[in-house]
Amino acid sequence: MTLHFPEVASGPAFLPRKEADAIPLSVEKLPEVLGRFGIQPDSVEARWIRMTARECQEPAVGGEKKFCATALESMVDFSTSSLGTRDVRAVSTTVAKKGVPKQEYTIVQSGIYKLAGDELVACHVETYAYAVFYCHLTGSTRAYMMKRVGKDGAGFVFLRRLWSTSAEATMPSHKTFRIKKKLAKKMRQNRPIPHWIRMRTDNTIRYNAKRRHWRRTKLGF
Repeated sequence: MTLHFPEVASGPAFLPRKEADAIPLSVEKLPEVLGRFGIQPDSVEARWIRMTARECQEPAVGGEKKFCATALESMVDFSTSSLGTRDVRAVSTTVAKKGVPKQEYTIVQSGIYKLAGDELVACHVETYAYAVFYCHLTGSTRAYMMKRVGKDGAGFVFLRRLWSTSAEATMPSHKTFRIKKKLAKKMRQNRPIPHWIRMRTDNTIRYNAKRRHWRRTKLGF
């Protein structure tokens, strides 16, 4: 598989929880937020911030649990409460070196790990005036960690996430399922939907799973 991992500038850091909780995360309070951080209301950044606020205010669908974390502590609290344990493991996509060119990668069979079980919390970075992560938990989900090696010898750990057909209920509104119509076709055929997690230099995506579900396994690819 040919992949490209461009370097991405780090986004804003998490604010202290007390400070983050004092700043509203809502469309109605957006003028206050923009003014506080000196962002022009008609700017591109303001439009993205508005989209983030709207997404965070939308209700969860299809039995999904969702939460927009504005502090590291709130991210941890949501993950542990959703999974029902404080014994969790956080993982993310990593690259062995910077400046890796677009190239073909091969899966290393001995470097495949499966997070068995179907309870995972994924947190995705969002565009806002300060650090905001969109975290959500859905059922019938499987995740894998796998090592891939490029032609230039650059190895890295890559995450692959699979959804089963039970995710169909979330498809009409969840952004993950609005990208390609062929995903719907796969679900109607009772086939899992793959989602590859790309690398971000600011470590934007974390998967949290109960440690007792963490094991090494051989998969047939």
